[in-house]
Amino acid sequence: MSNRLYIFDTTLRDGEQSPGASMTKEEKVRIARQLEKMRVDVIEAGFPASSLGDFESVKAVADAIQDSTICGLARALEKDIEQTGLALKGAKSGRIHTFISTSPIHMQMKLRMEPEAVLEQAVRAVTWARQWTDDVEFSAEDAGRSEPDFLCRIFEAVIKAGARTINVPDTVGYAVPEQFGQLIHFLLERIPNSDQAIFSVHCHNDLGMAVANSLSAVLHGARQVECTINGLGERAGNAALEEIVMAVKTRKDVFQCDTRIDTSQIVPASRLVSGITGFAVQPNKAIVGANAFAHESGIHQDGVLKHRETYEIMRAEDVGWSANKMVLGKHSGRNAFRTRLTELGIELASEEALNAAFARFKELADKKHEIFDEDLHAIVSDETVAVDQERYKFISLKVSTETGELPHASITISEEGTERHAESTGSGPVDATFKAIESQVNSGADLLLYSVNAITSGTDSQGEVTVRLSKAGKIVNGQGADTDIIVASAKAYLSALDKLTSTITRAHPQV
Repeated sequence: MSNRLYIFDTTLRDGEQSPGASMTKEEKVRIARQLEKMRVDVIEAGFPASSLGDFESVKAVADAIQDSTICGLARALEKDIEQTGLALKGAKSGRIHTFISTSPIHMQMKLRMEPEAVLEQAVRAVTWARQWTDDVEFSAEDAGRSEPDFLCRIFEAVIKAGARTINVPDTVGYAVPEQFGQLIHFLLERIPNSDQAIFSVHCHNDLGMAVANSLSAVLHGARQVECTINGLGERAGNAALEEIVMAVKTRKDVFQCDTRIDTSQIVPASRLVSGITGFAVQPNKAIVGANAFAHESGIHQDGVLKHRETYEIMRAEDVGWSANKMVLGKHSGRNAFRTRLTELGIELASEEALNAAFARFKELADKKHEIFDEDLHAIVSDETVAVDQERYKFISLKVSTETGELPHASITISEEGTERHAESTGSGPVDATFKAIESQVNSGADLLLYSVNAITSGTDSQGEVTVRLSKAGKIVNGQGADTDIIVASAKAYLSALDKLTSTITRAHPQV
């Protein structure tokens, strides 16, 4: 059995299906470049037949990436497969990933097809896909609830038709590790031509076992894992790439395989995805959470000071955490700023974007004594949003709050170049600010989420605010960062309003 474990990242496809996580074409390319830098084997860039935006995004990623295989998802329909083939035409290495449901409940209730018809359609789909590429992956949707004997039959048939990767998805997160691992073992043992394909798994986290199920599958012979940065994905998410990779790397005594991932790029990738999607990483998240390598207990601190491995099984530096601080201030030059961005793997689209980000850096340096790398990521994320969406722009804010009195907010914003001023009271300063904005824009949107994260430590830390708005079925996230949390909240709200009204095509519209 091969000792190579392939990492298939589906952040741009399955991850993007999280409500509010839709991305523009440019954002997808930025993330894809970071995944390439991380040396991800396969990047699933989208579902080309689902929308024109997704088709263009997959095409753009396929044209931009050289070192990773670019994959497009397609239903087992000839039109879907043709669209995917066209989108991948410019890829140096392209893969078509086609799927059809195989569980009794899906075949009966969703497809309304008999098992034999499903098998025949699967074979036809692989045959159509082979006309476009030799790299074809077949997935049995809801395999976790499918009958093992039927999976054996359909997998044997599609391998014979030319599929070289067989994916076994736990689509609804129903499996448990021992049972799922045994299923993989059963399939590899029972399917006569299983040695002609790489077996893959794609686990969802509905019961919190996506990573455990995936690793159990690896122990039983799976050699590709489909996962996402930060575990992003619809419902409860997917298996987290960073957890899969570091489990295999850290426990080489258990997993007789390894990946080619450059683990030092994990934290930068996590921050990039979080910044673009607006989905904050919880502090106690394994590997990439702010507390993942923090120690408060005196006993733990004492042990780590004496010998790191007493309480740390991984080095923070190995996954991209850094103790580096920018020794730069308001007198620092543009070249030093650019150099540090390059060291952090941050690429800006144009000189104009660099200049705007540098201006924000200077502004922040006037407010904070120390500038951390996390601050730079927030500056760049904020600037990218500002460049992409400019209908609403924050100008100034004055808030007064006093015990026993209703907080009052007075805000000035720009709408397509025209300044607007508004005032309002509210139950708190943030509520007053949002109501003041709404008195001018009258969006009619519902506020689904409001969350605040401190980007770094200390009372002068920037606060990063995420606002999720919904209107007419469209769900969007907005982000804003500032040392003043109320200003950050106003920026985040305006960012979300921009996305609600933006004409920029988003790959996965979510409407």
